[in-house]
Amino acid sequence: MDDAPHAVQGEACPMCHQKTLTLTEARREIPYFGMVYIFSMDCSSCNYHLADIEPENAGEPAKYTLEVSGEDDLTIRVIKSSKATVKIPHIVTVTPGPASNGYITNVEGIINRIEHQIRKSYEDAEDKEEKKKAKNILKKIQRVRFGQDRLKLIIEDPSGASAILSEKAVKGKIPKGADE
Repeated sequence: MDDAPHAVQGEACPMCHQKTLTLTEARREIPYFGMVYIFSMDCSSCNYHLADIEPENAGEPAKYTLEVSGEDDLTIRVIKSSKATVKIPHIVTVTPGPASNGYITNVEGIINRIEHQIRKSYEDAEDKEEKKKAKNILKKIQRVRFGQDRLKLIIEDPSGASAILSEKAVKGKIPKGADE
């Protein structure tokens, strides 16, 4: 059962220093994963946002690999902590940093985030080769969405707080040096 979210308003924002930051904490049960705590910071002045998710019982460092091969795979639940690296080989690697967020989504949600970044790169690119590469990646993403192409989704988390919740996902160990 979910616990009611607890919010504290009027805190100082780390970015704009206005007292318009809201801190929120919630406890939630995720089927096949367990209890998690969801934390967020949102500033109504500068739109600063930071979020993370932590399992009640920390896991071991893990690497999850999923072959996305059909439209049904887009609905597979994904839990990504702020410490996790998201990889789609030959397309993108998203490494954690100070502004990295944790979230609960599905495979399509991750693809949407990556598509947004690639679309922005496409729009900002001045080099024809960069534009062509971005356009080809965007086409591949569309084919994956319609079940006409495949891609591999990898999540590596040294904190053990991430997961891909599917029998299709392969759980393994993070290769040495991957979390350094």
